[in-house]
Amino acid sequence: MKAYTIGLYEKAMPNTLSWKEKLEAAKEAGYDFVEISIDETDAKLARLNWTKEERLELVKTMYEVGIPVRSMCLSGHRKYPLGSSDPAVCARGMEIMEKAIQLADDLGVRIIQLAGYDVYYDESTPETVARFGENLKKAVRMAARAGVLMGFETMETEFMNTCAKSMKYVDAVGSTYLNVYPDCGNINNAALTYGTDVLEDLRTCAGHVVAMHLKETVPGKFRDMMFGEGQVDFPAMIDTAWEIGVRRFVTEFWYLGKEDWKSDLHFACSAMRKLLDQKNDD
Repeated sequence: MKAYTIGLYEKAMPNTLSWKEKLEAAKEAGYDFVEISIDETDAKLARLNWTKEERLELVKTMYEVGIPVRSMCLSGHRKYPLGSSDPAVCARGMEIMEKAIQLADDLGVRIIQLAGYDVYYDESTPETVARFGENLKKAVRMAARAGVLMGFETMETEFMNTCAKSMKYVDAVGSTYLNVYPDCGNINNAALTYGTDVLEDLRTCAGHVVAMHLKETVPGKFRDMMFGEGQVDFPAMIDTAWEIGVRRFVTEFWYLGKEDWKSDLHFACSAMRKLLDQKNDD
């Protein structure tokens, strides 16, 4: 048994594929699990209303193919943020939170990556920040009841673009069920912007990291990049993550219409496994 697991972000594959095809592609590329996306689109949010039969069908497919869905990237709160000043939007955000936790529980998903936004499309104010904090506490109680871990994604906005900023909320809530799920590309961009040490920032959440996104970025660009195109020092990131106890990783990149998209899956998995295979717990 390897000392780590590595997963594939669902959006690295064409959206037209069935779940069976996605799981087969991830397994073929060498991954251990898949991270499901619940983003702000109606199609992805509709997954929260899957019937018991639809949920069971996906679980059966996981067993049939031999690779599970074990984490969830919950970015639907961009459109329906927990700190929104609009009561209807805020209520929808809390509904999404509750349904996402239930879906995770039903599918066997262990970790929900929670977007670190009070608001996204609107202006952040002291009121939206306070409302986010209050609703976050409610969300954590929901997660605790279900036994599902949540971890803040370090985002591309000022509100929560570093591990240190995430930890302020983790410490304030003080629950086993709220941690950090850092995006190494985003925190790298933040460190370059602030002139700080990204590895020291990562160390601030030691003991509270549920997993880490391995993603390429360059200043001003946070997505749609392939491995080798950015400025992230993956050996140093993985060394530091390993040092603080991280053993679960997900390669985050996007399908951009390339015909030979499967080769990108193989490359990402093999490149990151090459670094991770050098680590051990002897």
